[in-house]
Amino acid sequence: MKLVVKIGGAALDDKSLLKKCAHAVADLAADGHNVVVVHGGGAALTRTLAQLGKESRFVNGLRVTDGETRDVALMVLAGRVNKQLVAAINAEGQPAVGLCGGDGLAFTARKKKTNGCDLGFVGEISNVDARWVQAIWNGGGIPVLSSIAIGSDGEYYNVNADQMAAACAAGCNADALIFLTDVAGVKGSDGTVIRWLPLQDIPKLVRDSVVRGGMLPKLQACEEALRHGVARVRILPAADAAALPAFYQSKIESGTEVMAS
Repeated sequence: MKLVVKIGGAALDDKSLLKKCAHAVADLAADGHNVVVVHGGGAALTRTLAQLGKESRFVNGLRVTDGETRDVALMVLAGRVNKQLVAAINAEGQPAVGLCGGDGLAFTARKKKTNGCDLGFVGEISNVDARWVQAIWNGGGIPVLSSIAIGSDGEYYNVNADQMAAACAAGCNADALIFLTDVAGVKGSDGTVIRWLPLQDIPKLVRDSVVRGGMLPKLQACEEALRHGVARVRILPAADAAALPAFYQSKIESGTEVMAS
């Protein structure tokens, strides 16, 4: 199976959660699956920006990214966060190879706009060249991708990691996309986690403001993946990452599975 695992939120800041996620990814690879890891790192980026005296601003869950913020994102996401995750997977006995979407032009981006707002150096993926991911798989490795891509103008763009993961899953013809995150799943108006969420139910959740903030781009990413042929998409709490190796063999009770119909 080809699996894309997106790791974000507290899982990247909490050492015990990071170890759980890395162990689950390593187990999947040991079982013979081809695994790509895509990661965020927004919390680390926000902290670093604050230390530099820069305030973070978001529009519909996307970070407004001026030139200086983009340069810091490149340093934090493609640098420290990426290499920490690579080290965590290596420590679990599987070789991981870290790169950003701009390496080898694996992921090309175009400038993204939201409701007419100029987000700066925020991009959306316009093209995926999966041969570099395949080359790492052929060498027995696990690609670990930070959510930075490069534009046709030669500039690096900050890409929402959920949307990068969806583009990666579609571009690699993945069988499944799993989001390991710091939330229990998608919650309904009554506050309980929705275990099975059809795509057609999402617009009402957005209209009623039941879903907002960072969950908006995540659900957009789920829809993008499903509409481009990815068979299964699940949002899973990072604390339950141990369930991942049995993803196709048993029913996972936690988190939210987003379904095409």
